[in-house]
Amino acid sequence: MCPIPQQPNHTVKPPQAVFSSEVSIEETLKSNFLPNNIFAFPPNRDTLGGTSYFIVGNESNILIDCPALDQTNQDFLRSHSGVRYLFITHRGAIGKAAEFQQTFNCEILIQEQEAYLLPRLTVTTFAHEYTLNNTAQVIWTPGHSPGSSCLYYSELGGVLFSGRHLVPNQQGDAVPLRTAKTFHWNRQIKSVRFLLERFTPETLQYICPGANTGFLRGKRFIDQAYQRLASFL
Repeated sequence: MCPIPQQPNHTVKPPQAVFSSEVSIEETLKSNFLPNNIFAFPPNRDTLGGTSYFIVGNESNILIDCPALDQTNQDFLRSHSGVRYLFITHRGAIGKAAEFQQTFNCEILIQEQEAYLLPRLTVTTFAHEYTLNNTAQVIWTPGHSPGSSCLYYSELGGVLFSGRHLVPNQQGDAVPLRTAKTFHWNRQIKSVRFLLERFTPETLQYICPGANTGFLRGKRFIDQAYQRLASFL
């Protein structure tokens, strides 16, 4: 009697809260931040394993880079009142941005040098900085790609969503990573210095990277972000 072949497991993991179990009650009470307001999606094959994030806010919900466009993710986003902004940190994170805009009627935000990669779409571009609301601002940090940018979220002592501009190394430190596809390494190093000049240990406490998240060994953020970044230079 032949055994019945097992069906492949197509279970899709849902997004996970980034800070839910790591943030102390004291830190939560010091601000209006709620620890389950930021979510990380599983790595997306469409963006070469990139990690996307979702900020649920009182003013507007922000999706950072494109997660997989599967039913699980769509249902999750709808359960949190959809997407107001889709911010693309770099050209490699575009994924199915057109489909996301069509599905959620969201505003796509991308640095002006990479907007040409989204033809026939309605996009908002920026040169150096763009403020989304009173807690979120995007910052141009070129180097990894011409339009590589980060999103800074001011709650919880400062959270930087770094795309592929800064990723964890094997020690879990935040570093720029030089690859064959790096657009301009010297500009990328200059962008790191710019972030260190702009922020302080008190205003930049966490980094949520857009790649290499396996090196975080179960955590979903890099803590002591400013100090770790400063130690690289």
